[in-house]
Amino acid sequence: MGVAVGVDVAKEFHWAALVVAETGVVLDSRRVENTPTELAELIAAIAAAQAEHGPATVGLDLLGGIASLAQAMLLDAGLACVHVPGLAVNRARQGTTGGERKSDPKDAKVIADQVRTRDDLRPVTAASEIDAELRLLVARRRELVADQIRRKGRMRDLLVSVHPGLERVIDLGNKTGLWLLTRYVTPSEIRRAGHARLCAHLAKAGRIRKTVVQDLAEAALASAREQRTNVPGESTAAELIREMALEALQTRDKLTALDERISEVLDRHPDAALIASLPGMGAALTAELLAEAGDLSRFPTADRLAAAAGLAPILRQSGKARSTRRAAGGNKALKRVFYQSAFCALKTDPASKAYYARKRAEGKRHHQALICLARRRVDVLHAVLRTRQPYRADLPVAA
Repeated sequence: MGVAVGVDVAKEFHWAALVVAETGVVLDSRRVENTPTELAELIAAIAAAQAEHGPATVGLDLLGGIASLAQAMLLDAGLACVHVPGLAVNRARQGTTGGERKSDPKDAKVIADQVRTRDDLRPVTAASEIDAELRLLVARRRELVADQIRRKGRMRDLLVSVHPGLERVIDLGNKTGLWLLTRYVTPSEIRRAGHARLCAHLAKAGRIRKTVVQDLAEAALASAREQRTNVPGESTAAELIREMALEALQTRDKLTALDERISEVLDRHPDAALIASLPGMGAALTAELLAEAGDLSRFPTADRLAAAAGLAPILRQSGKARSTRRAAGGNKALKRVFYQSAFCALKTDPASKAYYARKRAEGKRHHQALICLARRRVDVLHAVLRTRQPYRADLPVAA
């Protein structure tokens, strides 16, 4: 026998259900405030249930974030924890009587039932300090990149509305273009400044070739001379553009500093150098992979890792009909890492090029062939980590 524990995680409080694994009898169902005191009381209740019914396994529907304290305390108490994905909980609940009704106690019971009836749930392990640090840094980097993309899109819309000629010749992903917009935006501002002042302003950005400065100043001045009409609201739009250009430059500096810190963490990570040895897997993708996957030893086979990333094909069989389809689930961020690295590897790795060409010759479209390559690279990565040897083209991938 044993005890299955289901914990439905929420921000302010969780709901826990303790169930006898063999019979499904509910021993306890309680609300647990997300505080150390009440979590300790839950752990004590689990310990008492273990003493009577056998070892306990705790299922969590969320990991990290609002579940971090509960997850850490349960693992510190020596309890075996597994992850029960929210989608699995939702589907399982719908299969019960009155499954459309949702409540925290019911979800906790469903999680406990999943724990006691399934043996394929992924175990939850305590994150190391370096993995936790990397996860936080990568999450912060994603936030900054998303903000930068949104900001540049807004700047482009505003610039087109008041000075479309300048929008065509300026690169908002470039330090030089952003620096110009911190002071000069409208046609009248650029005409009044003239070529010499534009060049002097651009030179203050530092580390920009003189030819780049001259070319941008001439292009900006040409667009300003072509547009002689003042657009309503252009002064306000220009003010907003200048403000956002300054923010974009500051974000560039933050990203540079953050990338340096991530590189320092990767230098200390035991798996980073091996992962980065794969063609197409640079520092940024290596950091994202480690941040999303965590301890890669929890994936005993390459198939498990591919399934977690949503790269394993899904079998569909009914009667005599049998087919496979692409997985719709899995960790989207992890899938994107393998997909992007496969795309990058096509430019530099002969083995990846040959595999992609073979899939194309089989009749697969570009996107399908790239997904096949991404799935193949999961096998290669797992072999690299299993053998603790850097990537080489002839590395055997079979376990």
